[in-house]
Amino acid sequence: MSFRRSQLSIAALFAALGFQYSTWAARIPALTDRLHLSPGQVGVLLLAAGVGAVVSFPAVPRLMAALGSRRLAVAAVLVLVVALAGLATAPNYPSMLIVLLVDGVAVGCLNVAMNAQGAALEDTSGRTTMAKLHAMFSGGIFGAALLASVVTSLTGSVLLHFIVAGAVLLGLALVARPALLEHDLPAAPKPSGGRRIRPPAVLWLGLAMLLATITEGAVTDWSALYLKEVAHAAENLLPLGIAVFAGMMLVARLFADRWRDRWGDKRVVQAGGTLAGTGLALALLTGGAYPALAGFACVGLGMAAVSPCLYVAAAQLGSTALTTAAAMSTTGLLVGPPAIGFLAEGTSLVWGLGAVVLTAWLAVLSVLPVRWPSRTTAPAV
Repeated sequence: MSFRRSQLSIAALFAALGFQYSTWAARIPALTDRLHLSPGQVGVLLLAAGVGAVVSFPAVPRLMAALGSRRLAVAAVLVLVVALAGLATAPNYPSMLIVLLVDGVAVGCLNVAMNAQGAALEDTSGRTTMAKLHAMFSGGIFGAALLASVVTSLTGSVLLHFIVAGAVLLGLALVARPALLEHDLPAAPKPSGGRRIRPPAVLWLGLAMLLATITEGAVTDWSALYLKEVAHAAENLLPLGIAVFAGMMLVARLFADRWRDRWGDKRVVQAGGTLAGTGLALALLTGGAYPALAGFACVGLGMAAVSPCLYVAAAQLGSTALTTAAAMSTTGLLVGPPAIGFLAEGTSLVWGLGAVVLTAWLAVLSVLPVRWPSRTTAPAV
């Protein structure tokens, strides 16, 4: 199987996860209005997705061993299609909680499986490509946000929107399946430049991953409500918070492998987290819709290379460590935003996003003790 063909197939998995996640996140205001939910109840909905992801983690290594990352990834995408239909038709709040619990389980499985595929591709080919694969996750988010903006300008039907989105997901699964890798990374750690990453590094990497994905997830889940309730933006601007964030992240990730080669992963992570936190802080202090969009763009640019760098560092320890990193990533992505909702319930959404500024800056501090692996792959392609 050629490198390019496998790269395209794995990229389709990343795009599918971002697309599904952004599709329902962009319609949180509509789902909130339909069921008359408070910010705290929205937070519980997001927490249900996070709980589903956490519940999946103990089972994922066994599923990986039984099915392999290839089959597990495709199965997870199919479950995510069903979850969209369930969200559009859920008759009440408890049923929506159950749907998002199942959604979280599928997200946890797909996140581990697709990153295992990406790490295995880098390992077997000797080429740097993880940032470009993560760019496709951002591309999926961006594409779903634009689709949401178009659909909401034509119709208010969430069901119609999610039917179209489900068809896109099925198409991505068909693109991905033929050229996915049959093998995965070994469970045992491997040498990197003559050294092994010490176990404490796994803890710091996990903490950094948690904080980074809290930052990403909060912007994805809360930008639309911030623009509506705080910035008082027009209805057609609401999905653009996700669009500018994901669009900037997409563009940056296309170049991020070259940044890693030039400056090293550690500097890229530290500079990115600093930019994300500072840009969002200035946007919140300024107020208004367009400063908010600029702040969300800074988060997208700053956090673009953080997760790919952390995944590559974890992959040096083998598939078990990679599963741990993916678990922390999914936990931050799905559990962090509900915490923002609970904070916003007691204070305001401005303070809730203010906490995201802190998570971005703390991610910078978390990587200080990490001894990063030497570059063993070929230049970015």
